Amino acid sequence: MNQSNNNNLNEPQKRKYVLSRRLDRAFLELYNIYAFVARFFKEVFLPPYEFKEIIKQCYEVGVRSLPLVSVTAFIIGIVFTNQSRPSLADFGATALLPALISVAIIRAIGPLVTAIITSGRVGSSIGAEIGSMRVTEQIDAMEVSATNPFKFLVVSRVLATTFMIPALTMYTTLLALLGGYLNVHQNEQTTLITFFSQVFEAITFLDIVASSVKSVLFGFTIGMVGCYKGYNSSKGTEGVGKAANTSVVTAMFLIFVEELLVMQVINAVRGI
Repeated sequence: MNQSNNNNLNEPQKRKYVLSRRLDRAFLELYNIYAFVARFFKEVFLPPYEFKEIIKQCYEVGVRSLPLVSVTAFIIGIVFTNQSRPSLADFGATALLPALISVAIIRAIGPLVTAIITSGRVGSSIGAEIGSMRVTEQIDAMEVSATNPFKFLVVSRVLATTFMIPALTMYTTLLALLGGYLNVHQNEQTTLITFFSQVFEAITFLDIVASSVKSVLFGFTIGMVGCYKGYNSSKGTEGVGKAANTSVVTAMFLIFVEELLVMQVINAVRGI
């Protein structure tokens, strides 16, 4: 019936009809996202508490991400130092290299790189895992057996990413600074104590707070996006692949948006 009515419309009417349908789907999706997030904040405070599953997911998110995060962070510290030295050398300011490395890594590079790496690894894994459980009706079976699948699957994973991304960010920052120190020491013969003295002189308590806030937001976003895409996936194996892919893309986009917003707020606070 809708198809026949659509065929009777002229071209402008068809465009309006298509636009209207897209807007309806967009607002429905926004409502579904709101309901999903609201349900999380409701379920997280209600018993039973899945401590074993939370610990398991913390291990999956944190410990299993260490090798990739370690190598990436160390290389980033060396590369960033190498790229920054020529610019400072032109002004005879290579002594400021430790301070520059500190500000760049702690304020931006550490949280952002950690979030992007874990988004690619953890976000896709969560989306694919929960998506496969949805299309194979395992989630429906959990509901029939009086188990709360939302609390067991979603709450545990979102809490794990929210807890572990800040911890991984601190680890990433430390390794990146060590990589920068090795490069500085090789070229300027700077001692470890001198390097880290200049590092901590260049940052403020507000920088540490901003980095921590961003890490928590990034972790929550990665977990929530992966769980939402997987929990609402459909169309069999095609839906599982789409859930894994869109989890990564959407999470990365939101991470950059959050980075921009938090940076604006912190700069406003810093200017007060």
